[in-house]
Amino acid sequence: MIEIEINPTNTRDIFTQISEYLDGTVEESWGEYTMTIDNANARGTITYIPFDWGVNLLDFDIKFYKEFVLKIEAEDFNPIRFIYNLQGAFEHRLGAQNEERKTQQFQSVIFANKSDGTNYLHFPKNEKLQINIIQIVRKEFLKKRTTNVSSLNKKLYEVFVDTDHENRFVHYGELNLKMADDVKSIHKIKSKGMLRVLKIEAKIYEILSLHIQQHNRQTSGKKLPKSITKQELKTVKKICDLIQKEPAKQYSLDQLSIDYGLSQAKLQDGFKFLYKRTVTEFIRHIRLEQARELMKMTDLNISQIVYSIGFTSRSYFSKIFKEKYGISPNEFKKQIVAKVKV
Repeated sequence: MIEIEINPTNTRDIFTQISEYLDGTVEESWGEYTMTIDNANARGTITYIPFDWGVNLLDFDIKFYKEFVLKIEAEDFNPIRFIYNLQGAFEHRLGAQNEERKTQQFQSVIFANKSDGTNYLHFPKNEKLQINIIQIVRKEFLKKRTTNVSSLNKKLYEVFVDTDHENRFVHYGELNLKMADDVKSIHKIKSKGMLRVLKIEAKIYEILSLHIQQHNRQTSGKKLPKSITKQELKTVKKICDLIQKEPAKQYSLDQLSIDYGLSQAKLQDGFKFLYKRTVTEFIRHIRLEQARELMKMTDLNISQIVYSIGFTSRSYFSKIFKEKYGISPNEFKKQIVAKVKV
């Protein structure tokens, strides 16, 4: 096991010092720093993006070939960290704790240390990791005009206003599959330059809000549904991912139940818990979202789009499109064409 000691004084130091230890190559574009590593230490990338008001992102998409521990000294630079584990597993502890706590796939951890504390992140070897870390420097964030931490629950409020870093805080989140979609969406952003950074920043705030919502839910005593297990929820998530990838495929509740070994009741419970929609409503929602994107990004006519996403009736498509977006498909397409001409 190799321990990497990090003594950061600002938001970029962690990224820079990791790069020095792992012998990574760093490239910068529009304030987005990407470290590429392909050697005996690891293979993959670590991305760092600083935003305004003390918010920044560290995103790991990497496989370590050695067992590494990041030993991060708190001292003056001591943000509150919101971490989501999209793939793999890692362990964490504060220096005052004796035992590490494992964060499994689709789980999260929020922590902040005392100014004289130490944070440990323990990464296994030979395991693919995708980890999203949002770091917030509290003194800077509280200067943001739209920041209203008084609306947070009591515990998180105390953490955010602890700008002198007098207290330790750690919260281990339950299974959260909704957050996975938002973290994945960052990796799918194809824009470049300033537009890319702005889109990522918007997603970071969405993910942050999900962390806060989950903390509120857990501290208020709300639990995962008893009618479906964590493993069954993960199976439902696989089905959701398939539908998002192949929305035109003809799905039926009966066949999904048979293919994935879940009762129809469990399928419905899982979809309602994750997306507040039934299976049918979710499929329709994904198809409409794709139809809107196709209208914006391609020259396909409405009929071609309707059949390419799995609908069989153009009139039905037009009806539900208008119900969802408040505008007919033809009117929406005309607006897109008009904007292009301008």
